[in-house]
This record gives sequence, structure tokens and C-alpha cells, in this order.
Amino acid sequence: MTVHTLDLDFQNVSRSIAAYLVQGPDGPFLVETGPASTIVRLLERLRENGVDPDDIGDVFVTHIHLDHAGAAGWWARRGARIHVHARGAEHLVDPSRLLSSASRIYGDRMDELWGDTLPAPEENVNPIEDGAVVTAGGLEVRAIDTPGHAKHHHVFRVGDIGFTGDAAGIHVPESPLVDLPAPPPEFDREAWMTTIDRLEAERFARIYPTHFGPLDDVGPRLEQLRIAMNEAVETMEGWRNEGLDRDTMMKRYLEWNRERAKEAGLDWKMIHRYETANPPYMSVDGILRYLRKREERTNA
Repeated sequence: MTVHTLDLDFQNVSRSIAAYLVQGPDGPFLVETGPASTIVRLLERLRENGVDPDDIGDVFVTHIHLDHAGAAGWWARRGARIHVHARGAEHLVDPSRLLSSASRIYGDRMDELWGDTLPAPEENVNPIEDGAVVTAGGLEVRAIDTPGHAKHHHVFRVGDIGFTGDAAGIHVPESPLVDLPAPPPEFDREAWMTTIDRLEAERFARIYPTHFGPLDDVGPRLEQLRIAMNEAVETMEGWRNEGLDRDTMMKRYLEWNRERAKEAGLDWKMIHRYETANPPYMSVDGILRYLRKREERTNA
């Protein structure tokens, strides 16, 4: 097995979103499609590795967010089987709700960021559950249910490696910083802590986060994510208890996150990579929603 990291150069920013080309004994398959706006670049990367689009019969997406699965419909219409969490499958077949939700966040930047997200033919979408094993390229791919970032999230295990989507956090090559992607509406700290426990128990030799590239220091990276998550939630909770409004919290979170990055030795170019992959304002809204829902459950 050989894994190739395909840099999609999202928004002309290198090393922000990856797709992974896996070459098995019986042929290639993809993990992640990236957004529809990067299809041309994805095809270029495939051809650079001697792979024609028609060679791809199986595509695995860790979850249905547009930066991970926005081009899934394009591949499904070409006849590829799209393997996706059962909770997310219907939204690839009919992405109208997904696009409506994204439009409220991104407004008139939707096309620029995400391109034309196409519905996937239902017959080419394979909903899978925790523990499902799919054979692709002569390899066994096992789905691991990993909520926290989203309820419809899988990590895919192939041999001793894991394709982790966003479940292991945001990483940029040559940087020690682990960033927290906590978007609304499904960020859940408790669920994600359980996911981290599960990923640690898998004892992966290497992981491949979608943002971005392979990592061998798996245990320390997962522990750093755990710490970053607790710090972010507790910091936001403190500001909320102070009565700060959302705009003020947005400004403070951006400053706080950038200060973390600078302390880790990152320059502005590297910080821009992180913020392209994981806009800080998304985590503000995600954490605030989580705190409100947790309070509602406590008071119920």
C-alpha cells in the first residue's frame, strides 16, 4: 500500500486541505474529495501520480462538510461508490439542507469557496456504520465512529494507519500546533473526548488528518488536542460568564488563538494556513452553541 497526499491548494493556500490517494494491490481509491471548487486541482494531482479519474471506483469521505465531501456528487455521477457515515448519506443525495446551512454562514462567498456541490445518485452512495469493513483496491477499510466534531464522522483504518478527517484536530506540516475545529451545530466536547480515547486505543502507527498531511507522533498529538479543546471551552465559558457579547468574544478568540500560534513558533504565513483550514469564528459559534445546549440539559 502507498498513500499519496494530494494538496488541493484551497483558495490558493498550500497545505490547507488534502485528499488522499491510496494505491492498493488491486488499484487506487480516494479518501476525501475536497470541495467542488478544487476538482480541477484534484484531477491534476491524480494525473501527476499516473491515475486517471476513471480508475477511481471507491471514494471514502470522513464526513459531509463541504471541505471534505463537497465533490462527492461529482465522483458519484462518474460511477464511483461513495462510502459515508449513515447519518450523512442522505445529505450527499440531497445536499439542499447542507447548502442552505452553509449559505447562512458564507453568504455570497459560497461559490468562490465551495464551487458547485452536486447531488449524488443514491445508488452510488453507500451508508456505513461503525465497524463496517469495505474492500477497496484489494485493501480492507474499516470505519470507526468518531463524533465530537460532527455526529456523522468516521475515521478510516487501513492496516496500521488512520485517515482521521477532523477527529484528530488541525495540523500543518512542520508545526507543533494542534488546532481545534469546533464548528456548529454538532461540536460536543464530551463526545470528542470519548473519540480521542478510542483513537488512542487504536494505536495507529501514522495518521492522515485532512488538514494536513501524515503524522507519526500520534499519541502526543491526540493529547495536545485534548488540552486545546479543554482550554478553548473553558476560556469561552469564562468570557460568556463575564457577559461578553458575541462580537467581543470573536475578537478575543482570534487574538487568543493567534497568541497560542505565536507561542508555538508559527509565523504569519503558517497562521494563515491554519486559519484557512479552520476559520476561528466557526469555533466561537460552535463552542457557544455547545455551552448553551449543555446549560439547557443541566436545567432540564
